[in-house]
Amino acid sequence: MKTSEIPKSGIGPLQGVNVLLSGSATAGPYAATMMSDFGANVIDMESAIMPDTSRASNDVFEQDHRNQRGIAVNVPTPDGQEIFYKLIKNVDIFIESSKGGQWKKWGITDELMWKVNPALVIVHVSGFGQSGDPAYIKRASWDGVGLAFGTITDQNGFPEEPMPIGPYICDGLTAMSASWGALAAYYRAMQTGKGESIDVAQFEIMLRNQSGTPYKYFQQGIIPARTGNENSIAACFRNFKCSDGYIFIGFSGPGLIKNALAFFGFEYGTEDFPSSFPWVSAGTKGAALITEAIEKFCQERTIDEVEQEMNKLGVPCSPIMDFAMAEKNSHYIAREVFTEWTHRDGRTVKGVNIIPKMKKNPGKIWKAAPGWGEDNEDVLSELGYSADDISALYDKKVLNKA
Repeated sequence: MKTSEIPKSGIGPLQGVNVLLSGSATAGPYAATMMSDFGANVIDMESAIMPDTSRASNDVFEQDHRNQRGIAVNVPTPDGQEIFYKLIKNVDIFIESSKGGQWKKWGITDELMWKVNPALVIVHVSGFGQSGDPAYIKRASWDGVGLAFGTITDQNGFPEEPMPIGPYICDGLTAMSASWGALAAYYRAMQTGKGESIDVAQFEIMLRNQSGTPYKYFQQGIIPARTGNENSIAACFRNFKCSDGYIFIGFSGPGLIKNALAFFGFEYGTEDFPSSFPWVSAGTKGAALITEAIEKFCQERTIDEVEQEMNKLGVPCSPIMDFAMAEKNSHYIAREVFTEWTHRDGRTVKGVNIIPKMKKNPGKIWKAAPGWGEDNEDVLSELGYSADDISALYDKKVLNKA
């Protein structure tokens, strides 16, 4: 697809922003996904040696690379670097995900990129960052590594064993931070003409997304204990088993705690249920009493029955949803959370719609994810390469395609 074939309007607020992506899996690429979902012109530059690892599961690649064009270039080669520098001359944001220092190892530095494009915003996404202890920088990372090194895994599971968390929470939050950082730097570059380099480390993003938990450790020396299905602060802020499945109940809130306790036969403001907090503190006698009461209540009723009663009381709750339940849910349907589009092979596929929802200038799915190297000819011809030039690059294995 040529640039001229991209819709001129109506595909989102980032229309006119040009992005080059080079990375695989999720943490880096998903940052560009959020931009292409909202109208940015994203070129996904895969390796000519091996396709993006997420292509092994086509579901992942199709969901996360829609609205993008795709090329496959062997960047470390001299010809590959020539293509790369021609590409970044015309883009606003470059996002790469790899081990720390990988691009510098190839001889491609931020400073060399800025010589070509002084206003370029460069985003480096890695597990451990571009600087720090040399023993860590070049380490490989996956979602689970970021969770483990970022202290999240240690806080989840049961006292005897931590549990992995999925799917791809670390990758998703890392990508969101990378996308936010890129757009913040782009806003500044538009004002000053000077680019920026952003160093995104997965483990740091995990720390920053824990709200006050790290702060509490540094002030009070408290390391959070694993509590399984229990909340460490409030009782009955967890999952409960109903006769036909599970429901989450968040038994806490200043406007509801008095009536909610009364519903189960308890009085707020007594010795067992003091009015110090708008919840029942975990580990207390009151916690044991209300937990037993809610467990019995749920076990004797269906999810729908429990949900209706909790909603009447104003107690936050939700069935533990799976995809089949979500697809049929009236609220999911009303908000068009899922949508269909046409795969490049002509099939109709279904996945998650563009989120968040914008009223005046929403994003739009206008193109399926590209095949490996699908747009080599169109993109390189726009850079000034002739058909013979492109053919020679295939012969030299600088370019590749499916």
